[in-house]
Amino acid sequence: MTYDSFVRNRLPAPDLLPEFRFDLPELHYPERLNSAAELLRGGGPDALAVLNDHGRWSYADLDDFSGRIARLLVEEEGLVPGNRVILRGPNTYTMFAAWLGVLKAGGVVVATMPLLRPGEIATVIERAQISHAIVDSRFIGDFRQAVEQTHCVKRIVKYDGDYGRGELETRCAALEPLPPADTGRDDPCIIAFTSGTTGVPKGCIQFHRDVLAPCDTFAKHLLGPKPGDVFMTSAPMAFTFGLGITPMFPLRFGGASATIEQGGPPALLDAVVKFGVTHLGTAPTAYKAMLSHPQLEQALKSLHCCISAGEHLPEATWRAWKERTGIAIIDGIGSTEMMHIFVSAARDDIRPGSTGKAVPGYTATALDAEGNPLDEGVGRLAIKGPTGCRYLDDPRQRDYVVNGWNVTGDTYRKDADGYYWYLARSDDMIVSSGYNIGAPEVENALLSHEAVAECAVIGAPCPERGQKVKAFVVLAAAAKPSDALVVELQAHAKAQIAPYKYPREIAFIDALPKTATGKLRRSELRGR
Repeated sequence: MTYDSFVRNRLPAPDLLPEFRFDLPELHYPERLNSAAELLRGGGPDALAVLNDHGRWSYADLDDFSGRIARLLVEEEGLVPGNRVILRGPNTYTMFAAWLGVLKAGGVVVATMPLLRPGEIATVIERAQISHAIVDSRFIGDFRQAVEQTHCVKRIVKYDGDYGRGELETRCAALEPLPPADTGRDDPCIIAFTSGTTGVPKGCIQFHRDVLAPCDTFAKHLLGPKPGDVFMTSAPMAFTFGLGITPMFPLRFGGASATIEQGGPPALLDAVVKFGVTHLGTAPTAYKAMLSHPQLEQALKSLHCCISAGEHLPEATWRAWKERTGIAIIDGIGSTEMMHIFVSAARDDIRPGSTGKAVPGYTATALDAEGNPLDEGVGRLAIKGPTGCRYLDDPRQRDYVVNGWNVTGDTYRKDADGYYWYLARSDDMIVSSGYNIGAPEVENALLSHEAVAECAVIGAPCPERGQKVKAFVVLAAAAKPSDALVVELQAHAKAQIAPYKYPREIAFIDALPKTATGKLRRSELRGR
């Protein structure tokens, strides 16, 4: 059988790979494995799999449609196992079916953020040498511009959101589903690109077993999903946090995915009410914004599990949400390299302000300056487990993997009980007059003031101190910028944290610069 070995040929050399561990029995997957087929076994044929404003679809519907997409790709579009297929569009039933269809066909999925511009899409196309594309027709314009820059994509199939009237839907209508390809657990099936906060996006290669591992570690042990649960996220599935929340976790355990195309706080709450969402995954800023929304009370009739990732969850936001809703937000840190969350805590194990402990199936530590694991203390967060970093032909592999550990680029304090407390991105630590100051600690202090909606802290050049703490603040609707408010916020910070950490400069801005995944662009703030 013909096989496109492009991805396999660009895996890191064996000596550059992290140490993989499979410490739980559920992580011992069979040698032959197609992750799409495994996910679709999670629910009975008639069980609800996906719902949104356009309809409701069962597991049988999703299995059938994804199988027909696989046949279209293989028999009419010439896809061979190992070919890369780019997906472009928001979270929809059709997008989920296409994602599963590519895996069933033996292809490698490359999903992209809907917010990416032509130049950014072209970078992904070139890096992954995309051969096929499945694109929501509403996003075809900038995609065609990207293709013109690369001359790489040979086959493009459009679909029509979830209206069911596009080329993909029409061409698939009369086809019989294709049985899932006979893939191996260690066959590449995803290239997930990082959001580019630290330069050119890195392509992270995931195998079929890597798709199942987050379901059988984080989701199983901390979320406890069950048939009938309804999951929803504001994150697009190109962001692996979003991919896990929907469709991976609900499909694995017989639940359903509710999808929305615009994930602002009001839309999220409306959808929670409309679709009876039980599990919600979104960013800390969204939880803070939803606190004052009148629809929140109605949403709590179904909502009982909230998950936060992508950015550090401030303790002030956690406590405010718990007090208002009774729900303890499950915070976690994950990465595109590791596929999903690897440090977290749920229910009675949560310690407010801490990210948590190593997720079952993973081992965590903090490394000192010489790369030695610490029993406790401050160091670089390092992880081993069933998933790990495999960059697509990228010299930065040597930076992420050190002595078998996946080193995330985050500085944490590990306490005597194995809990991890976030201090800063390792390259974001502020050194002022010899003191090490973690930006998130200052941000958390400011966020506990009612006038602050969002904020970000950086180290700004200072001739006296080397660096000084500078805060960029987005004010709440009722607050007005003034010199008096600057003094008030500085005094408030001094009352919350050690006085030497307070922001010596505060700038009021309309919005914080963020990536398509909602991550803060501190580099842009430094440039100001």
